[in-house]
Amino acid sequence: MSAALRLVIFDVDGTLVDSQDFIVAAMEQAFASEGLQAPERGEILSIVGLSLDEAVGRLSGGLRVAAIVAAYRGAFLKLRQAKTEPLYPGVPEMLAELAKDETLLLGVATGKARRGLDHILDTYNLRQFFVTSQVADDHPSKPNPSMVDACLRDTGVAAANTVIIGDTVYDIEMGRAAGIRRIGVSWGYHPAEDLIAAGAARVVDEVKALPAAIAAQWET
Repeated sequence: MSAALRLVIFDVDGTLVDSQDFIVAAMEQAFASEGLQAPERGEILSIVGLSLDEAVGRLSGGLRVAAIVAAYRGAFLKLRQAKTEPLYPGVPEMLAELAKDETLLLGVATGKARRGLDHILDTYNLRQFFVTSQVADDHPSKPNPSMVDACLRDTGVAAANTVIIGDTVYDIEMGRAAGIRRIGVSWGYHPAEDLIAAGAARVVDEVKALPAAIAAQWET
């Protein structure tokens, strides 16, 4: 592909999808199923973005990881059967606006499993926007740059022409490790000051402000 093309890689949970209630409820149920006290809500949300095995290992101190992971997946699936995690307001419109720019390609790099990402993409008709999607099934956990590297290979876009959009320090650290540009969002699970400290060039406060913030990455 042409070197003139630019790539925008999106995180999902906390960036495109407001999944916090699902994540907290499923984790609480998973810990309870093993007779363990669940971590506080803030602690649970602090690990969003990591692969599930890594996240549970941190929360449980390495105890009963496989059993908690299996219970979490089952609990999350039951929650989703009743109701799908909502998109943040304005996400479809923002993606549609970006897609109008023929010099931009869009991708996804998420700690979700493929099944979970597919459910979101199909439920909200978002598959049309993304030319590459990387999930936790196929890569080491963030902040390892493996998912970004795969997006670059899929699209042929150079790292210098790529930006990641995410709500956690793991997204920003992954982008930094891959040598790409980095924008944080404030409506997710990690504080804006932590995103800046991790290496975000800026933090955006509204979904509708993302297209302008992305364009500004290549104006300097």
